Amino acid sequence: MSVRALVVDPSATDAVRLTEVPEPVPGPGQVLVDVHHVSLNHGDLNDARSGRVPEGAVLGSDAAGVVVRSEGAGPAVGTRVVALSAGAFAERIAVDADALAEIPEGVSLAEAAALPVAGIAALRSLRAGGLAAGKRVLVTGASGGVGRFALQLAAAAGAHVIASVGSAARREGLVKAGADEVVVGLEGLDRPVDVIIDSVGGPQMVAAWDLLAPGGSLQSVGWTSGEPAVFPPYSTIGPAKSLTSFVNDLSAPAADLALLVGYAAEGSLVVEIGWQGPWERFADAAQALRRRTVRGKAVLRVTATM
Repeated sequence: MSVRALVVDPSATDAVRLTEVPEPVPGPGQVLVDVHHVSLNHGDLNDARSGRVPEGAVLGSDAAGVVVRSEGAGPAVGTRVVALSAGAFAERIAVDADALAEIPEGVSLAEAAALPVAGIAALRSLRAGGLAAGKRVLVTGASGGVGRFALQLAAAAGAHVIASVGSAARREGLVKAGADEVVVGLEGLDRPVDVIIDSVGGPQMVAAWDLLAPGGSLQSVGWTSGEPAVFPPYSTIGPAKSLTSFVNDLSAPAADLALLVGYAAEGSLVVEIGWQGPWERFADAAQALRRRTVRGKAVLRVTATM
């Protein structure tokens, strides 16, 4: 038996090809999930082209679907679930029971699929940065997936949230989402901030570092600018503050996934899907992400083989 999947192929457009792979066989403690929607992230595009995911391997980490088989653990057959798992972009995936969460009523499969990578990055980077009520939090790339989740989570925690976007056109909806201030780049910012969630990198990250208060934390969760960050001499000399690299740990994300879908169900976390279409249009979704025209998340619908 085989299933269709998006695999890495350096010779293909965007280094990704839709093809057939063997259907996975769940091992002990795993469930087999019939995937309905997946979410595309900047990191997936980098993985396909950088060699981090080898040629022929299935791409992706975000998936939502329905359990069709359980090997002694996890939700029952027929349960709607969201998963954070390597090789997620396939019609069926075998997932560890501690890498998924049940989707509550009121949350669609498309919305749930948008949560794992971006939602967990936002949640965990805010924790690592020391989020607390009253703190000033700067979120760069705030109109993107991680950014929108981070500003909503920070606002819900009682922080003063400053949302930074790349252009005036990308400000739309961010105040409603919870931002106290919305700026283009770092224009007009002169007061120190306590936490920075940065997904842009490059020169803007260097400038943001200068805004960080003593004892503050800059969490580097992405690098969508693709530009180098050059710190002037003595930039890191002075009162203690930190710049921390960040990567999602794929091990045992179930508890955080359950938190996120719970927030979505109660309405305190709104999932904005800025691009949606069948996975045959992977190239269109990838282009939209690279051009930074997607507000929120890009979600691909996994269509059945004809």
